[in-house]
Amino acid sequence: MSLTVSVTTSTDTATISLAGELDAASAPAFHDTIEQAAAAGVTHVVIEASRLTYMASAGLRSLVFARQKMGDDVVITVSGPSAPVARTIRQAGFDHSVTLIDE
Repeated sequence: MSLTVSVTTSTDTATISLAGELDAASAPAFHDTIEQAAAAGVTHVVIEASRLTYMASAGLRSLVFARQKMGDDVVITVSGPSAPVARTIRQAGFDHSVTLIDE
């Protein structure tokens, strides 16, 4: 399954909705969206992950890219990930770099 990425931006928040699989083939689309959010100068990025069914190691690298691109002053929240996606983020220890909100 491919990845569908959409973004909405308000004054200070970019909400990025992901649906499908975040892997090596789909990571560039996510990176493009992170670039858009960084250019908009937002202070909070919400990654809506409730429809993200799979995250490969390339997906984790994409979260690292987002953290580096946005800088330490920007809050990054991963909202509503499935149990397997949340487990992947936690096992990598990346839940210390982003706010993980299980729903």
